[in-house]
Parts: sequence; structure tokens; C-alpha cells
Amino acid sequence: MRTTRTVPARPALIVTLGLATAGSLLLAPGTAGADPKPVVREGAPVDDRAARAPESAALRALTAPEETSATTDTRGYPRRQVLSPDPENPGDKSLKLGLVPYHGIAPKLNALQRLGDRVSVEVTGRSAGGHRLYLVTVTAPETTREARAQERMRDLIERAPATAAKSPEIKRAYKTPVFVNSNIHGNEWEGTDASLRIIEQLATAGDAGTRDLLAHSRLYFNITANPDGRIAGTRANAGGFDLNRDFVTASQPETRAMRRIQLDTQPAVLLDLHGYVNGTLIEPTTPPHGENYEYDLFLKNTYANALGMESAVNALGYTPAKDGVEPAQIPFRDQEEGWDDWPPIFTPQYAAFHGTVAAHTVEIPLAVNNEEYDELPVAELRRRAAVNTAVAGAAVRATLDHVRQRRATLIADQIEVFRRGAAGAPQVPVSPDTVPGVPGIGPEDVYTTAFPRAYVIPPGTSHAQRSAPAAARLVDHLLANDVRVTRATRPFRLAGRTHPAGTYVVDLHQPKRGMANALLADGRDISDKVSAMYDISGWSLGRLWGATVEPVTSGSLRGAPLRPVTEAAPVAQVPPHGGLRLRLDDPREIAALNSLLRDGVTVREAPDGSAIVPAAARRAALAAARAHDVAFTATRLTGTTPLHRPRVAAAVTPGELFALREMGFDVTPVSTAVLNAGFDWSGTDVLFVSAGLDRARLTAPARAALDAFLDRHGLVGRGATGAALNAAAGRLAVTPVAGDEDANGVVRVTNPGPLTRGAPDHTFVYAPLWFTGLGAGVRVEQAYAAGNPVVSGHWRPLRDGSGGPAAAAGRAAVVSGDRTVLFGTEPLFRGHPKGEFAQVARALITVAQSVSVEESG
Repeated sequence: MRTTRTVPARPALIVTLGLATAGSLLLAPGTAGADPKPVVREGAPVDDRAARAPESAALRALTAPEETSATTDTRGYPRRQVLSPDPENPGDKSLKLGLVPYHGIAPKLNALQRLGDRVSVEVTGRSAGGHRLYLVTVTAPETTREARAQERMRDLIERAPATAAKSPEIKRAYKTPVFVNSNIHGNEWEGTDASLRIIEQLATAGDAGTRDLLAHSRLYFNITANPDGRIAGTRANAGGFDLNRDFVTASQPETRAMRRIQLDTQPAVLLDLHGYVNGTLIEPTTPPHGENYEYDLFLKNTYANALGMESAVNALGYTPAKDGVEPAQIPFRDQEEGWDDWPPIFTPQYAAFHGTVAAHTVEIPLAVNNEEYDELPVAELRRRAAVNTAVAGAAVRATLDHVRQRRATLIADQIEVFRRGAAGAPQVPVSPDTVPGVPGIGPEDVYTTAFPRAYVIPPGTSHAQRSAPAAARLVDHLLANDVRVTRATRPFRLAGRTHPAGTYVVDLHQPKRGMANALLADGRDISDKVSAMYDISGWSLGRLWGATVEPVTSGSLRGAPLRPVTEAAPVAQVPPHGGLRLRLDDPREIAALNSLLRDGVTVREAPDGSAIVPAAARRAALAAARAHDVAFTATRLTGTTPLHRPRVAAAVTPGELFALREMGFDVTPVSTAVLNAGFDWSGTDVLFVSAGLDRARLTAPARAALDAFLDRHGLVGRGATGAALNAAAGRLAVTPVAGDEDANGVVRVTNPGPLTRGAPDHTFVYAPLWFTGLGAGVRVEQAYAAGNPVVSGHWRPLRDGSGGPAAAAGRAAVVSGDRTVLFGTEPLFRGHPKGEFAQVARALITVAQSVSVEESG
């Protein structure tokens, strides 16, 4: 428990902080505050609204190549370019707040470049909605030779940290990289405006402190990480994704652009500017702390910078009585739990794995979004936005002062992070002795892990190709996250086992071992550690992405025939003769099937659920294999029932809609409102429901049309919303039982049914359901494992003792029957658990196919 506090104790951040009602917010500045609800991370982890994202947003995210940021080139600074203007948009939500609209950013950046020789502007990519993403670099001018020297030193710090630690050149000449990320949530605007003001000040300031800062630092500003949301006034991007939950998956182009910036610039310090928590919330966080960090170094530097930001924000002079602004708070010091840094899905937590030793979410104080945006007078909104801009500016300026004063320590500690990883050195548990000067460190803050010696990822063989697309995807994802991967050139032995040529090996003696382990390890069940978590608590790619991942805890890699790889070996394969068989265990295989069906190729179902393509369609199969990197195998089977590409009406979350499009389904988003407006069901084969469709709220004609569709067609449901529609429509005779609505993580399952044939023996849950009272004709497709099914995550029983993992153990997690499939799990959650996608795909195909067979019969 925390023992040192400098502000009144707040036991947990999930309590309400004396918030006013929406009506009273109109009365006086003294009542201004955060959203009138508990202070938690804004945005429900499980979205109950039906996704409406346009297909174009998914197409951009799925097909746009990752930009190679210009920060990797060796041109000198400044690097100027004239940005073409964007069309003026009077509907930009920033305008009401008196802030810079998106169409005003390009002209502003052009003007800033003209102020002198310190400001450079680059375009790092485009958003899901097609808007440019701008990176501004502020530093003292550099010749080409000086820029090359900076890149060489940056590379030495990561690649040879033991050498870098002794380098007098790095101590003397290396510029400390600082990254300021703004507006990742589109309706948290003011970080962008604060950054633009600070850039303008830095561009022309002639004082000695500024000259010293820019001579010894490179300052990188991601001006708006989410231009789609800035324009629309939404938290999410045009694809419906919360970008500050996407770093492990990196499904969105904006996330990949931020990742690229971090890899290329290797910031020692990072600020991620958010809103709105009153008083201003400045990390470090409460427990639990990510077990793969070098947390002693992270806490030391993050806490020290937080103190400076707190002082600067409070020094602005805002008060509760006069301005409605509470004193700043530091969760590590002032709270017990509720604002943790456990998962690396958030910007600062992800950055820690790339050498950032001081990383902060900063939540500015006064809410101007959501109901406040709609209900408050414009004058009050602009007053609040001005306060927020000043607070964000104070946090940035204090950080720059900290960097100027502590740059030697910051770089030395970044080098030490990489040195420990490369050497396989043990982590240093935090304590008052190892992190002096940080108050209140206790045993509840100690989270470390036992790193394996390596991970082995079998590539798949001609007899087990189902794992090949998954292994290739995982390897490419590791490489994109700057994890080093090698591949065996011939068979080798490791820890008493022989592995074939082509096997991938991830040596955990590497600078970014924390990143590698965070992605590949099972994780930990932390249900007994804290009562509440901020967001997800389990995410293991090793368990959820469909590849086989084997930790190796002992043995030596010395002499092993391993070569570094820069990309996974191609999987695409089509035999030269005979019929062709395509397994349907991976989203890439589902996408290949849907592309063949879209192009009119005759494909038939095999008894084991795979797809049979005739020899006459070999050319089309070859094109699909190359496009989706999948392998066809030779077969003498001709298949039975012809398959058809299902036309899916989907009332689902943004992540699910994205996953369906990733698999190539023909999807039409629907919702209660869409059905009430009049929906033509004639172009639909199957309905998939998990969010945003409530039969009770339908008009009588819409309800009758839905019922008529379900009388003849199929339903796939997921979660409470899907189960409710199943009950209302009188489909499967089951009783859904709900676990804790915040329970989440990786769980063990068994797969007795045909829909889950070949599925991993682990899956993901959030707000888990299970099914009891199974009636006649109901089949169990998947069940929670016996005992405690939780592998990693946070799942506690409810207060009355029900709803916990013990109650779910052995119960049905996925059931089917009568043209209906119900999921109590989250196989498409945020587009992340790739190895689980095929379960939903098979459900949609099977349900749609059963209707087609009945009609043809």
C-alpha cells in the first residue's frame, strides 16, 4: 500500500471524484470537471455499439504498406517541404473550441518552417480516413555528416550497448531524442495546439537554454496522431479503432506510423497528451506494472519527470474555486490501483520496450468532449480548451527542461535497458534501495519475469501446413516490432530436441528482449493481485495467433546454424498436378477462399471442413496463394457441397467488422437504427450480432422483417447481445451465464465440435459467457477447460461468488444447432486473436451453407 502522499488519498481511480451533473456544468467555472462518470480510461473496452466504419477505411489499413519514415535517412536538418493545403472543412469539430482545425495544420506547418532553420516537417503516412500524418522535428541545424553521426550513435546504443556505454562521443555529442504524441484520441484535442505553440516558440527563441536544448536534443512532435477523430470529434479513427489500444496488434495505419517513429527515433522520453481527468493526471501508474520492463530504470526517470510536470502545471495558478481545476496528481504516488501499466497496448507502455525510460500519459483536466461538447456554451468550451492547452504546454515545457538537465542520465539508462537485454542480465526489482527518491515503493510494485533462453517457432511442413501462414505472420509481426528473429539453415538440436531446417528462433539475449517476451509469452494470471484493471490483462500472441510457439528455458545457441531474417519465408505453394486442398484454419486461408468464390471459382467442401479446388482452377489458386501467402496441397478428393461466399449482415464491434473484412467476407453493417430505417434482407445469407442490435427497440415492421429473415436464414451471435437475440428469436434452447463484465484474458479451452476443428486450445475472453441448460439438438463446439481455465489475465468471481473461472470450467463456451452458432468468447476482439478468427468464419460459412443446402433440397 502507498505510504507517502502529497495530496489527499484517493484509494482507487475508479471512484467518483465529486462530479457535478451535466446540468450544473453550465453554472460556473468552479463546477468544471472531468466527464460526469467514474474516472477510468475513457471508452468502454467492450463496445456495445454497432460498427459503421466504411469499407474504405479497412482497405487502407489492410493494404497500405508501412511507411519507412524519413527519420531513417541521413540528410541533414532542416528537412523542408511545402505541404499542399487541405480543403477547408467548416464541419471540423475543433473549430467550436477555438482550436486549430485539421485543414489549418498544413498552412501552420509551412509557416513554422519559414521561421528559421530549426523546424522540419515530414509526412509519415495517412490515416484510415486518408488524411496525412505529420511529424515535426525541432533541433539545431545538422550537416549531412552530423546527421549520419547521430544515426550511427543511435544504432550503436541499441545494437552494441556495452560499447555505447563507454563511448565518449555519445556522452559528448549524441542528441537526446524526445517524442511528443498528441491527439491519439481524436476528441482530446488540445495537445496538438500546445505542440504547435511550443514549436513556434522553439523556432525563434534566442535564449541560452533553448540553444542548449536544441544543440543536444532532437524533439519529435506527432502533431495529430488521429486526424480522422480530430475532424469528426470522435475518440476513434475512421475505422472505429481506439488507437491507444492497438500497439500490440498494430492493425491501423496510424498505429504503424507511430510505431515507425518510435523505432526510427528511439526516444529516451515520451509524452502522450490526453484528456480529461481533473486534476491533471501525470504518470507513472498504479500497479500492476508490466513484468517485462526494466521497471527500476523506467520508474526512476518517469517519476522524476512527473514531479517537474506536476510543479509546472500547478504553477499556472489555476484553482478549483476560480477555474474548476484541481491540483495535478501522480497515480503511482497518490492512488492504490485502477490506472496500471500492465499491457503494452498504450503508447507510453509500448515505448518502454524500445528504450524509452521516461514515458507518460498526461491527462489534461477540463472535459470539452462528449456531452460537454454538445451542452456547454461555446464561451465555456473555449475557456476550458484554453486552460487545457496551457496545461499541456506546461507539461511539455517541464519535460524539455528535464531533458536539458538530465540528458546524460536518460541516455545512460536507455543504454542500460538494451545492455541487460543483450547480455541476458537479470531484471532489478524495484525497492527503496534500487530506486531511491521515489516514495511509497512496496512489494505490490514488484513485477519481474523469468525470461526463457529463446523461443522456437516451427515453420509448418508439407504435412502440417496449417501452421505455416500463422508462423509467417507472427515472424513478420515480430520483425515489425524490431524483435530479432533467426532461421535455421539446416536441422539442429536445442535443449535435447531436434528442430528441422527452416525453424525460426527468437534468441532472448537481444536488446529488446522485453518486447519479444511481451508478445510471445503466455503472460500471467493477475486476478489475485488487484481488484480492478484499466483494460486488457492478457494478449499472448504465442497463444492467440495460431502459430506454435515453444519456449526454451535452457541450452545454448552457440554454433546453431541460424541466420538473421528480415522477413518470413514465403508460404505460397500450389502443387503442379491434381486437385487442390486448402485448409481453413487461418484468416489468410479464409481470405483466399473468399477471393476464389468472389471470382466465380467452383470450390467444394471436404468432409474435414477444408476446401477443394479443382485442377482446372490451378491458375486462380496460384493467384490466391500468392496474394494471401497460403499453401494448397495436392488431393484426390473432389469435395461434396459447393461453397458460396456468404453475404453477411453484421451488427458487430469495430474490431469484429475489421476482422470480417480482413477475411474477405461480403459484409453490410447493420444496427437497430439501420433496421428501423428499412433494411432489404434479400441480399443477406446470415446475420452476425454482437453489438448494437436490440430486437425490443425495433419498430413493428423492422421486427417482423427480422423475424421473417431468421425463420429461413442463420444467426451467429456473440456475447450478451447475440445471446439475447437468440432468446428473443426462440433459436437455441440454452441458458447464457455471464461472468464478471470486466473479466478478460487468455483461457484454455477444449474443441470437441466440427466448427472448432483445428482451432488452438486457447482463446480470448472479455465479459465471458458460458451456456447451461442445453436443449435437444444443441452441440458443444468449444468448452472452457477444467480446473482454472485462466492462463493470463484478470478474472475474479462476482461479490456473491458466482461468475468466476471455476464456475465456467468445463462449461460450453461455443454452441451450435438449428442454423445458429453462439459464442461466449471473443475470437475477433479488436482484430487481435488471429488464430481464433477461423472459428467465426467457419460458423458464418456453415450457417449460410446449411440454409443454401435446405433451399436446394
